[in-house]
Amino acid sequence: MLHGKIGNDVFLDRDVDLYFHAHYYGFSSAENTIKYINYLKNDRRNYDDRIATSEDKAAKVLAVDLSELVNLYGPLTVCGIPRSKREDAYPPEKMGLKRAIRKAIAMNPLLADGMDYIVRHTNTLCTHRSYWGYGGDGEGPRPGLIRDTCHLSSEIAGKNIVLVDDIYTAGVGIDEDGVRALFDAGAKSVVMYTFGCTASRGYRKCA
Repeated sequence: MLHGKIGNDVFLDRDVDLYFHAHYYGFSSAENTIKYINYLKNDRRNYDDRIATSEDKAAKVLAVDLSELVNLYGPLTVCGIPRSKREDAYPPEKMGLKRAIRKAIAMNPLLADGMDYIVRHTNTLCTHRSYWGYGGDGEGPRPGLIRDTCHLSSEIAGKNIVLVDDIYTAGVGIDEDGVRALFDAGAKSVVMYTFGCTASRGYRKCA
């Protein structure tokens, strides 16, 4: 697991620790060591035959990495960055990442399930698709977008949280805004975890 920092910008007024499993070089790159992430949220192509295997791979990787974070920070509540659309817009088979995270949580008694603490109620722009002109409807990333388009549970207050996403990309702001929303909702502390950190298209590496 690798370590970097995010924040102290227009989205987030402080630096926050970012942990990630590997650098991410793109969907088809031979350097992509976390290809299972490609299939867990894709709802434009049918990868249903790979979902179960990919879920298990993601859950095993995450279980190991979250255990390391528990060793560093003590017991943690696990929350997830919500998908760009309302959750009820996706069929169950397209919610593989959320299931994988819950599988990893269940493997460690020092992790609490906060996966329903942030739930999207209004569609937003799917940023990675917007590169190709089919990002969907709604606003793109801006400070306060998650606060304004998601239900935030009162259970967040006072919790030490690890916020999980599939891939972190510097400069987009989605993950920073998620961390900000948790602090605004009263979280005691927040660290960020992603399976990958984008290292293609000229983005800077996280570590």
